[in-house]
Amino acid sequence: MAGDRVVNVLFHGIGTPARALEEGEERYWVGVDQFHELLDEALSWPNVRISFDDSNSSDVEHALPALQRRGVRATFFVIAGRLGAPGSLDAKDVRTLRDAGMAIGSHGMHHRPWRGLTAAQAEEEFVVARSRLADVVGTTVDEAACPLGRYDRAVLSRLRGLGYRRVYTSDRRPARASAWLQARFSVYHDDTAQTLRAAVFDQSPRQRVRAALATTVKRWR
Repeated sequence: MAGDRVVNVLFHGIGTPARALEEGEERYWVGVDQFHELLDEALSWPNVRISFDDSNSSDVEHALPALQRRGVRATFFVIAGRLGAPGSLDAKDVRTLRDAGMAIGSHGMHHRPWRGLTAAQAEEEFVVARSRLADVVGTTVDEAACPLGRYDRAVLSRLRGLGYRRVYTSDRRPARASAWLQARFSVYHDDTAQTLRAAVFDQSPRQRVRAALATTVKRWR
């Protein structure tokens, strides 16, 4: 992989969920041993970044100790409206991640798609949520991850206008390391080290073109 390219690997929940899952969310939960296998596989690649969405309590229970043992820094995208909810991170947990050297980003307020928001909803998702997280960590929060992987030109324009330094998607393609918009590869519940490696490195030319086209359509629709 070229030196200016990076692979972003995205995890969600690990182990047994401690809350009721949204419809379709179980697709993104992995077992504890499976998580360690997939994490080690990803960390064996050059130019890889690790991130976690949805602010599940498994972030501190399973992900953080595994990252610390490996000396790895990751980014955790937190849902501000879930702080302190059962099965989710609370403010103390988020500060624990921060104190361990992890980066904290915003995953919005209510884990809803960011396309088609009203002005009031956009204020809540992009401004109020970020402010709430900044109060928790005591520093600026300037990265965001699009919930459910959904975005369009209006969403990106709002995020740029609000000064977000980097925005993450789930478009399943490598990214330029310095790019403002960062595609990620989501890990699925049935992934193994082999299937994850194949998804990243063994895409056919048609699959690569399709992924690039999908990103272009989302950015300009």
